[in-house]
Amino acid sequence: MDQDQITKLWEMMKSTKFAMLTTEDGDNLRARPMAASQSSFDGTLWFFTSAKSHKVDEVQSDHRVGVTYADPKLQNYVSLSGSGTLVQDKATIDQHWSELLTTWFPNGKDDPDVALLRIEVTQAEYWDAPNSKMVHAYGYVKAKLTGTPPAGGENEKVKLA
Repeated sequence: MDQDQITKLWEMMKSTKFAMLTTEDGDNLRARPMAASQSSFDGTLWFFTSAKSHKVDEVQSDHRVGVTYADPKLQNYVSLSGSGTLVQDKATIDQHWSELLTTWFPNGKDDPDVALLRIEVTQAEYWDAPNSKMVHAYGYVKAKLTGTPPAGGENEKVKLA
């Protein structure tokens, strides 16, 4: 596991408020927006959820999950694959709790329905494209004149486990 790559992933993910969490629901894949509850990334993602939610049933049935982050304004895109588990440990909930979560959990962090999904990321891929208007304008002109598309920026696959 390369710490520089993990740092790069976090730099690309942390400004995006919502990720899309994908689980398997029978024969179908389902994605829904989720907000990560953490201030750093070490290979694990944390998402608050209701312990009774359908996504928890899906994760308990098949631990494989996907998480994607997209920031079109910055041209940052991250795709993560890993394994999800339900955590209802009080100390871990306390560690990740923020008062804003009372919007979804009006009874607070002591509500027995409050839980975390812990996603142990095993691999990731990111695309870090140039985002300046000048770079895009240059790429457009180059493509029109040469018939060759511009370079798409940095793309890297990262193994975390």
